[in-house]
Formats: sequence, C-alpha cells, structure tokens
Amino acid sequence: MEPRGWNYRYVGPVELRALVRPEGGGRRIRSAEEFEDWASGPAAAELCEPFTFVVDGAGVLRLAPRRSEHVVCAGGGTVLSAGEMTFGREFGRWVVREVSNQSTGYCPDTCSWPAVADALEAAGIGHPGGFTHEVVFRRCPACEQLNIVRDEHFVCVFCDGALPRGWNVDPSAG
Repeated sequence: MEPRGWNYRYVGPVELRALVRPEGGGRRIRSAEEFEDWASGPAAAELCEPFTFVVDGAGVLRLAPRRSEHVVCAGGGTVLSAGEMTFGREFGRWVVREVSNQSTGYCPDTCSWPAVADALEAAGIGHPGGFTHEVVFRRCPACEQLNIVRDEHFVCVFCDGALPRGWNVDPSAG
C-alpha cells in the first residue's frame, strides 16, 4: 500500500528532539497479530489510558505510552499524522474508541485522518471513521507563535493577530 498524505516535520522544542534514540521509537504495528502481541504484553495494563501514536512516513502505525513524546515515538522522522488514541474490544475485535490529532510537536492538520485510517486498517484495528477530537493548529503570521484554534476563533492568543484558515504551522512546508 502506498502511504498517502502530507509528511509533517517535527516543529516542537529542540530539547525534546534530543531525546530521540535509535532504539527508542514507538512499537511498529503492521498487522492484527502485531497489535495482539503488543496488547497482551506490558502495554495491557495501560490499555484503559490513551496512547501516543504516530503514522510514520511509510504509513505504519507506531504506539508508545501516553506521556511519550511524539518525536521519540516517530524516531525523529517525519509523520503522516500524530496524536493520541484509546483502544477497546468490540465483538472480539480491537477497535479505536477515541482518537485525536493532538501533537504539539508535529501539529498535524485534521486532513491527516486518511493516513491514520489506512494504518489502522492495515493493522486490522477498527476505527471511528474520523478523529473523535480534532485539534486545529495555526502559526500566527505576525508573532510566529503556535496556536490551537478553539470554536472557529482564528485569532492569535498571544498578539490578537488574525490566523489563517489554512494550515501553516511548518514554514518550510510550502
């Protein structure tokens, strides 16, 4: 399967990128068997908590404990999406109960959902069909601060400048 979507670069604090280690990326989940193996291991005790996830540049789901940094989960690479998700079982099958694109390190746009859906389907995990909690990220053109847009209020919380309607977090992404 060819991965689809935009490759998001890490735009968070430099000191968090320094935490990336070659052996420290999130657990790659490419199949239902890999997910079942992961879910029956040490992660099983934490299954009631949300997990950090990324969909790496190859379209593979990677999972790490909730308080893990997304850039560490991604091994420092670009991602097709990132956020948090919770799991449960329905009718004998693993499913995602809640999923968001909340990652202030990558700030993926809400249109990154198809990459998440593709990765979950490849891993045999059911999903809700879209982000259950969407986060809208924008960078202020006036003061360059990162903002989370709430209630369609496209105004910078730092300088009251107007925020663009289109995603603009990574200045090199155009």
